[in-house]
Amino acid sequence: MVAPSPAPVSAQRRGPLAPRADDLPFAVTLDRGGPHALHAQLARQLRGAVLSGTLPPGAPLPGSRTLARRLGVTRGVVEDAYAELLADGTLQAEVGRGTRVRPATPALPAPVAPAAPVPAWLPPAGPLPVDAAAPPEGLNFRLGVTGTRTLDTRVWRQAWAAAARTPVGGDYGDPAGEGDLRAALAAFVGRQRGLAATKHDVLVTSGTLHALNLIVRALLPPGSAVLLENPGYRAARQVLLDAGHTLLPGPVDEDGLVVGPHTPPARLAYVTPSHQFPLGGRMCLPRRLALLEWARTHDALIVEDDFDGEFRYDAPPLPTLASLAAQTGAAGRVLYLGTLSKVLTPAVRTGFIVAPAALRPALVRARTLLDFGHPLPVQQALTWLLSGGHVDRHIRRARRWHAQVRAALTDELLALTPHATLGGIEAGLHLCLHLHGGLQARPLAGALAARGLHVSTLDSYVFAGPAPQALLLGYGGLSAAQARTGGRELARVVLEQVEALGVWGPRAGSATPATFG
Repeated sequence: MVAPSPAPVSAQRRGPLAPRADDLPFAVTLDRGGPHALHAQLARQLRGAVLSGTLPPGAPLPGSRTLARRLGVTRGVVEDAYAELLADGTLQAEVGRGTRVRPATPALPAPVAPAAPVPAWLPPAGPLPVDAAAPPEGLNFRLGVTGTRTLDTRVWRQAWAAAARTPVGGDYGDPAGEGDLRAALAAFVGRQRGLAATKHDVLVTSGTLHALNLIVRALLPPGSAVLLENPGYRAARQVLLDAGHTLLPGPVDEDGLVVGPHTPPARLAYVTPSHQFPLGGRMCLPRRLALLEWARTHDALIVEDDFDGEFRYDAPPLPTLASLAAQTGAAGRVLYLGTLSKVLTPAVRTGFIVAPAALRPALVRARTLLDFGHPLPVQQALTWLLSGGHVDRHIRRARRWHAQVRAALTDELLALTPHATLGGIEAGLHLCLHLHGGLQARPLAGALAARGLHVSTLDSYVFAGPAPQALLLGYGGLSAAQARTGGRELARVVLEQVEALGVWGPRAGSATPATFG
């Protein structure tokens, strides 16, 4: 056997001459003891490469002397193979241009591989509870994204350079996260959210959904009842359903999850108190205290998802459920979820859990068995950013930026009163436009899409009862100019619908806040 030829093709241009290939882009195997002559074997493999497209039309071939040396054969073997392919029209040769594939040689269509068999017991994959990719044209009020215009790219590069200078170890890191990063995150959440924590309280995760999967895997017995906001976070709902748990819809109004004597018992409640997702309300202090009392009474845990609590505008921050728990007899019942996706960028895929001491060993065990921890270079870069105060400075810049975007959008939408009213504008990176007087969200969203404005409705966020008529407007990825333009066009389309349908909203100031769920 002749050893296979290495794969890469390289070309050199010498003055005005055409480029010549030094090698073939595939391995050639010649069997000296086979029934066919060596030149016939080489010709057959070259012809096959042309017909399959491996050697495309016009591709140069190595000179006969070069290829013979590479294959370990005489030059006559290569010349005879080339002569056969020149005769049947596969190749062509020109003075000064060498031998190459004839430009008009068509490649055979690739064979269609038969479908791989699927086990009969394998259930079909359900739809993903996330928005599709943004359309390439128009203006997208997409939820869950944030712009990076305020990110200091010089500092960003310095952070990754610092991580690159860190010696590379040969062992796995701490599954809970490196101590320096956990200490930096504990200090960060103390500054930003007033939650007292140490590095021993923190577990580094790959984001909020990863954190919820860890909690479900580590802490919830099979078939547990879970109290979930309705409408609420679709992806979290699907995580719980996929794990086989039973969801109990919790009604939501402008003050967040409604908690009272009628609230059913459950093993866990999942809430977004700082900026309810998706309606946008903030859970008032009496509701927070009532939820903690519910957890104490029913021996339940609470997952507090604080996905964008760093962005507050016209209202002071309310204490986190996790910090209130220690003061109300509910200590040890709240797992606080934080994320850097909105603070920096989703690209870092980093979040964290502040967990009670009794729950941490099970969470660390689950993280170890799931993926053995977070990538060390990412942790090192984030530690550099957090410890140097760069994340706090970025948040101040981003908060000013998003406040301007929010102001531009709300200024345009205030003209819709009384046909539509705004909710969730005190915090976060999205708002909810509640429709009144018979306006329907889905037809309106379709009319907006026809104008190049892409918005969401509440249909997919509700899992019990009818969906409220409202539009969801994410502005985290927009500039003030885009928000102003989009808000003006949105208001124009809504007013056109009002005029066309002859619908009228409630008188200004007369609307009663609705309770959903």
